Amino acid sequence: METLIPTINRLQEVFLTVGAEVIQLPQIVVVGSQSSGKSSVLESLVGRDFLPRGTGIVTRRPLVLQLVNVAPLQERQKSENGVKAEEWGTFLHCKNQIFADFQEIRREIEAETERNLGDNKGISPEPIYLKIFSPRVLNLTLVDLPGITKVPVGDQPEDIEAQVQEMILSFISNPNSLILTVSPANSDLATSDALKLAREVDTDGRRTLLVISKLDLMDAGTDALEVLLGRVIPVKLGIIGVDSTRDEQAFLQRHYPSLASRSGSRYLAKTLSRLLMHHIRDCLPQLKTRVTLLSSQYQARLNDYGQPVEDYSATLLQIVTKFASDYCNTIEGTARYIQTSELCGGARICYIFHETFGRTLQSIDPLGGLTELDILTAIRNATGPRPALFVPEVSFELLVKRQIKRLEEPSMRCVELVHEELQRIIQHCSSYSTQELLRFPKLHDSIVEVVTGLLRKRLPVTNEMVHHLVSIELAYINTKHPDFTDAAQAEALDGAKCWKNEKVAEERGPAAGFGSPSKGRSINLLDTAVPVSRKLTIKEQRDCEIIQRLIKCYFLIVRKSIQDSVPKTVMHFLVNFVKEHLQSELVGKLYKQSLLQELLIESQDTAQQRTEVAQMLEVKLAFSE
Repeated sequence: METLIPTINRLQEVFLTVGAEVIQLPQIVVVGSQSSGKSSVLESLVGRDFLPRGTGIVTRRPLVLQLVNVAPLQERQKSENGVKAEEWGTFLHCKNQIFADFQEIRREIEAETERNLGDNKGISPEPIYLKIFSPRVLNLTLVDLPGITKVPVGDQPEDIEAQVQEMILSFISNPNSLILTVSPANSDLATSDALKLAREVDTDGRRTLLVISKLDLMDAGTDALEVLLGRVIPVKLGIIGVDSTRDEQAFLQRHYPSLASRSGSRYLAKTLSRLLMHHIRDCLPQLKTRVTLLSSQYQARLNDYGQPVEDYSATLLQIVTKFASDYCNTIEGTARYIQTSELCGGARICYIFHETFGRTLQSIDPLGGLTELDILTAIRNATGPRPALFVPEVSFELLVKRQIKRLEEPSMRCVELVHEELQRIIQHCSSYSTQELLRFPKLHDSIVEVVTGLLRKRLPVTNEMVHHLVSIELAYINTKHPDFTDAAQAEALDGAKCWKNEKVAEERGPAAGFGSPSKGRSINLLDTAVPVSRKLTIKEQRDCEIIQRLIKCYFLIVRKSIQDSVPKTVMHFLVNFVKEHLQSELVGKLYKQSLLQELLIESQDTAQQRTEVAQMLEVKLAFSE
């Protein structure tokens, strides 16, 4: 989960590179009035002063600030990008330049703002992208916006207030953004412009976090305790107080001891990182859909062989997203290329569940492999030294468990068949997927390896759960099951009737020549097991029939349950899990800077064919001229 924020940061850069600004990525948007303490709050998260200072609107362009946690310098065997500093920053507009001096970062923000706007006080919605690397920061993405103003200053346009509010609303209207509102402790929250704007787009406050700044500026004898406790204006994501004094924790312990552990810049940073990670996780399904749409649009601009790779990150993301989408669509039955020669994907899984697995279970004889000799032996073993008047229940339980156990093998085979089909879908998608995937054999093999690994990892989990389904049935033979109780009662009445008839037969003489009457009871002369060749007594026949009918009745109940629960288990633990985690697994394993160039090495055939086509086009153009 800790990789979510860095992944979104990388996606943010990729989308900017391919012109995909319509993608609404999760981020934290910082909103506040002029002099509300926004800059101090941001700098406290970094632990450095790096933002421009001055009067009026100082922040005139959105600043997208990506904080990246890195190991301390002494722990880095090989410094990133050749950087020898403990902390440093980079700008997207000059990504090859390293800023180890935070005063230089401040000057570059001012210079880039002036390059875009000049030296006037106007504003622009074009963002500046700044990435700060430090061992003292947590992974975060924040967007600092111009402060809310009321009165134009200097050469600002008359509608500067409306312009600022429009810009703020354009960012916080993004449903994937969290809103960090900053209000000073010495102002009235009821009139907070930041909270007012947040409420316009986040009416129930689910995306809003309030930071109370400048706690040290409260009038003597007053404090912000009621505000911090949410008793003035409740905010669902919480209210956190911060202070710009040098020893913030000492100040909080002295003035707000009950809230000190839940206040301060350090607590704010941890809270923001946690909220952002959980928010990104919740937004992932929507992002996957958006990324797929982006990939389709970008793919439409390429020709059959594609252009030489310039942006490795964007190309890899595009191919991975397209493959994941095709894979899931094949399962759902919404793929662009539909097989007509054989069942594939979700249709084949459905066939496995309801035809292959279902028919196999139906073909299992409830009494298969169970002879009368087995039944009589079980009954005798369950009665011990004393002949039983009625069929002992333990013999039924012993025998029915033996029959239920036979359901496990076809159930495990069902898992195996579905796993094989999910493996086959990989090749199906590779054959009908993007031309780019065929261009890069190393990437193709890596995708197959990642998906195969994910399937292999889920197979034992699914097998275990299916094994548990049968084990659960074996763990407790529920003779009080409503579908079984009626059958058992009928057998009891039938047994009583048979027992009465048997008594009449015994009074008339020995049964079928076996034994002799003794005190009104038949005596069984068998010393061990019942011989197969001999004819059963009336009681033995009756006992066998009762056990057989009860076993069959209970077996059918369990078989029906297994036939319903196994497909559901396979779908939850294997099929749906793979669908939901496939793209994130591919991105997590393959979307790495160290692998990009290696994975995107083209096959010699593709490169040669592109060169040949380019030469033909040049010849054609030259001929036309």
